[in-house]
Amino acid sequence: MKRPHATITYELRDMHTLNECAARFGIVGDATRIKICWLLCKHPELTVGTIARLLHVSDSVVSHSLRRLKENRLVETRREAKQVFYRFASTKFNALLKEFLT
Repeated sequence: MKRPHATITYELRDMHTLNECAARFGIVGDATRIKICWLLCKHPELTVGTIARLLHVSDSVVSHSLRRLKENRLVETRREAKQVFYRFASTKFNALLKEFLT
């Protein structure tokens, strides 16, 4: 019979998944970024300017936050001429986050 702590130790070997999850939770731990995630859960696509107006913050604050979210694969973009539209990425993590936020 396996000892319970041996099983747990074996399960913790996949530190990549655990570290990725911790990093993503850290990313959405910022108030502005979680508000952006909430907006993108409610609206299919939004631009930097629209998000900035809705949150009453500068475009640069939103751009910086969106860049961090995109680096961590929480948001995706679509370009239409000079306009960039942001949307919530379709991932397992985001599905959980969306369920939590809505």
